[in-house]
Amino acid sequence: MYAQLAVLAVFVFVYSAIAGGLEKTPLNGAIVFTAFGLIFGPLGFGMLSLNIEAEGIRTLAELTLALVLFTDASNANLTVLKKHIRLPRRLLLVGLPLTILLGYLFGIVIFDELGFLEIALIATMLAPTDAALGKAVVTDESVPSNIRESLNVESGLNDGICVPILFVFLALAVGTSADEGTTWLAVSLVAEEIGIGLVVGVALTYFGVVLLRLSAARGWVTRSWRQLPVVALAFACFALAQTLGGSGFIAAFCGGLLFGWLASHKKHPFLLAAEGTGDTFALLTWVVFGCMVVGPALSTLSWQVVLYALLSLTIIRMLPVFLVLWGTNLRVGEKLFIGWFGPRGLASIVFAVIVLGENLPGSDTIKMAAISTIALSVVLHGLTAKPFVAALTASKKRASDKVEGRGDQ
Repeated sequence: MYAQLAVLAVFVFVYSAIAGGLEKTPLNGAIVFTAFGLIFGPLGFGMLSLNIEAEGIRTLAELTLALVLFTDASNANLTVLKKHIRLPRRLLLVGLPLTILLGYLFGIVIFDELGFLEIALIATMLAPTDAALGKAVVTDESVPSNIRESLNVESGLNDGICVPILFVFLALAVGTSADEGTTWLAVSLVAEEIGIGLVVGVALTYFGVVLLRLSAARGWVTRSWRQLPVVALAFACFALAQTLGGSGFIAAFCGGLLFGWLASHKKHPFLLAAEGTGDTFALLTWVVFGCMVVGPALSTLSWQVVLYALLSLTIIRMLPVFLVLWGTNLRVGEKLFIGWFGPRGLASIVFAVIVLGENLPGSDTIKMAAISTIALSVVLHGLTAKPFVAALTASKKRASDKVEGRGDQ
């Protein structure tokens, strides 16, 4: 155990020392962490053997995602978001259902051995985009603010929206809803997940900020303890919403939005430490993913799951996004950019663990489709983030120069 701890600790130390340099390259943290887990895991040097059950992986991924959602939402620019709210609204209310539908149609063609409900589960669990993997784009100020905020809100809310849809398909697949009205089941689950999540996130965060204000006014918030309130508040929003039957992800995201608005200019010292904690949790999650998930899966890859993974990251995601953004003032390049940057990560890991826990027919194919898509997303979205941002910025500058040139004539 101590040898493995030493290997992990040395890796964390080395990465911390060179992280600034790596940020200037196409290699992001998720790629490095996953590769480390794969190389030093059982199929590599065998120096890491992390005996974590599926439930442990799910919990780690859930907590990481909750914290990332809360901190990203806290940093959101609500003025910009309010001005461009129609973009994320289109992506969530029309684009997300279309993505699930298109994923389902492609799945029917590719996975002829699976039933309709198993394919619907694959399409749903790979539909939500990931806030953690998308962080490099949504925090890059060279990306236009309307695109950044739209991607941030989309990744923050689509996890929670997909949860009740996933549970409806899962209930039908295991036969627990045979005597219930499917439509009513879907509506009630969506209402509970979103409603409870929203109420819990707003209520807990409001009282949390009030308490912090009172404590700060009396000088009770010390520098050494400033790193914990946001972390604890994000976890509390998530855990309480889950306990009450709501979406912890929606609670964390809505709580983060409210925290950023109420705390305003005093939020940054609190958020700085929380973001560092979120990065640490993400590091552990991707190391575990590379060591325990990607490694064993390599020997069972099939052309069907690789093809579906590629389609999931491209046509299945990009075509619906392009269609729903038709008629907006976005240029073609900007629409393609939004369509491409829908990485799959922590939420899909959580959903896959939930589905696989039911031991459905075709579980191996479901597992491989999820692993392949997430692993490809980590690599492809990681490597293309900086080049595509640079291309988008250059394209916008050329368009702006053309407009200025016409004005001077």
